[in-house]
Amino acid sequence: MNIKEIYEKFDAIGSLTFATINEGYPETRIAHFFAYDDKGLYFRVMFPKPFYKQLTKEEKVSVCGLYGSTEVTHGEDGLPEFQPGYSMRITGDIKEIPLEEIKNKTINKELFDVGIKDAEKYPALRIFVLHRGKGEVFDFDFETKFRDHKLLRTNFSFNGFSDKVFGLEIKNNCIRCGKCFKKCSFKAIDKVNKDYVINNRKCDVCGDCIVVCPVDAISEK
Repeated sequence: MNIKEIYEKFDAIGSLTFATINEGYPETRIAHFFAYDDKGLYFRVMFPKPFYKQLTKEEKVSVCGLYGSTEVTHGEDGLPEFQPGYSMRITGDIKEIPLEEIKNKTINKELFDVGIKDAEKYPALRIFVLHRGKGEVFDFDFETKFRDHKLLRTNFSFNGFSDKVFGLEIKNNCIRCGKCFKKCSFKAIDKVNKDYVINNRKCDVCGDCIVVCPVDAISEK
């Protein structure tokens, strides 16, 4: 995913949860990204707020949001059910951008004009850019209403941020018994010739395959 696609996904969500660290503890609040360019994703905050002080001290932020219904219903078996949608998260490095630099933006000028007008109306407003980051789109359809598998992950990173991705793998000591393949309700395990392979884009890391493996052949990668 490029920065434009990342922004558009977040923009569709609208209100997002921004997390920072304050005296060793995480704190969250609601904000949103108002613009983007090749430098990153832009958001704004008033400088008297603790949020501003935490941003300038740590120069890091983590953001997440949910597109779709937040309601959790329960089926006849009493288990929770979720309407299809996607959650999205990003973690990265941020820095404050002077208003004059924002005024000189020519790419996506209409988006940046919103921030300029807001700053002119509220002189205490300050603008930040998340200039390096990585994250994930977690596209879920747990009841398989619109496709034959529950989950599709899309990982992304930009502007040189580490793109390491967590997941599971089946090691060489696999005895090819097929128990993991049969157990996986996410259809995240494929059979390639005689071997079993985990498709981490479909994997929820629920642990079902680890529990049923008789030879401990599945581990984190």
